[in-house]
Amino acid sequence: MAEKAMCMSTQIPDDEDIQRENNVRGLTMLGHFGFECLPHQLVNRAIQKGFSFNILCVGETGLGKSTLIDALFNTNLKEKKSSHFNSNVELKIRTYELQESNVQLKLTIVKTVGYGDQMNKEGSYQPIVGYLDAQFESYFQEELKIQRSFADYHDSRVHVCLYFISPTGHSLKSLDLLTLKSIDNKVNIIPLIAKADAISKNDLQKFKYKIMNELVNNGIQIYQFPTNDESTAQTNSSMNKHLPFAVVGCIDEVKVGKRMVRGRQYPWGILQVDNENHCDFVKLRDMLLCTNTEDLKEQTHTQHYERYRCFKLQKIGFTDVGPDNQPVSFQEIYEAKRQEFYDQCQREEEELKKKFMQRVKEREIAFKEAEKELQDRFEHLKRIQHEETIKLEEEKRQLEEEIMNFYKVKAGSETLQTQGYTNIKKDKDRKK
Repeated sequence: MAEKAMCMSTQIPDDEDIQRENNVRGLTMLGHFGFECLPHQLVNRAIQKGFSFNILCVGETGLGKSTLIDALFNTNLKEKKSSHFNSNVELKIRTYELQESNVQLKLTIVKTVGYGDQMNKEGSYQPIVGYLDAQFESYFQEELKIQRSFADYHDSRVHVCLYFISPTGHSLKSLDLLTLKSIDNKVNIIPLIAKADAISKNDLQKFKYKIMNELVNNGIQIYQFPTNDESTAQTNSSMNKHLPFAVVGCIDEVKVGKRMVRGRQYPWGILQVDNENHCDFVKLRDMLLCTNTEDLKEQTHTQHYERYRCFKLQKIGFTDVGPDNQPVSFQEIYEAKRQEFYDQCQREEEELKKKFMQRVKEREIAFKEAEKELQDRFEHLKRIQHEETIKLEEEKRQLEEEIMNFYKVKAGSETLQTQGYTNIKKDKDRKK
């Protein structure tokens, strides 16, 4: 007798059925949970705090620095035009609060005024170097404070320097080389060929090649877009080959076909700012604001500022290793410097004491000599006075003797006169 196999399907109850049977209220999962939420926390906090970005624009007057900044941030910052008749190079610093969607940006623009208008080349780039060092020093002093307040501190260190090159088509000027050489270890430099529409495409490529050769031959380090991130390595690597960027800035709109685009109207056609076939403006904007903003800020802190900080600490006397090339702690260095400073103070104090005692002895000798001189002069005057007194006493005695003799003579004459009158009277009486 054949057995007939029976297949019984078993139904597994789902979570809702179990919760319904046990009268348990279920919650639907909304979003992420666990530590995978950390990136979202960072994004939310960064958006609430806002971002900051500091740009230094270096270039001759009239190369379109303000116009390019307006085009980069798609706004009109309403800057006054600068003059060519400035006796010194000045830095114009402006800070703006910008917002795009829900992202707030604190943008600081530092532009040179009168750059390249002076005969003294050193006077043209020294204010720039001084400003960069001053921002590093300000951050360094904030770090050294016992109670630091980086939450409220406005970091004014320059994150990128847009260096505007005049579109001569020949080579870099000597001032360009001097300035770039002076600041390449203090700031991330992105060279730009300003007003690139003044050069033909063929000449522009040759000009780019000449500029990069001159930078390499003079040992000038410019910012290279990083290639260590897989997501941006290919794009950044290709963009490094386009340096220096040939840019044209413009915020005016012209009509091309049925749409309005930013560009310039020429008799021979329209130059579109946002067209990559016309200029490198889009490449600059993408590399500067969309892809490498945080890397520029990181390079400023980890390379340029660290170099300045290391120099300052070494100048003060702090090192990482001792005389025996063994690591030493900050406390040990501090105690050693403190003892060295104390010993130096002691030596200087002893030297000051010796100098003071020597000066006191010299003054005492000078005072004694002056006192002796005054005493001798006093004795001399006293002797002269004594002699004068004796002389006057003698003259007084002689005068008194003369007076006595005068009175004696007078008395004798009076006696004789009296006797004469008496005799005359007697004679008259006798005659009568």
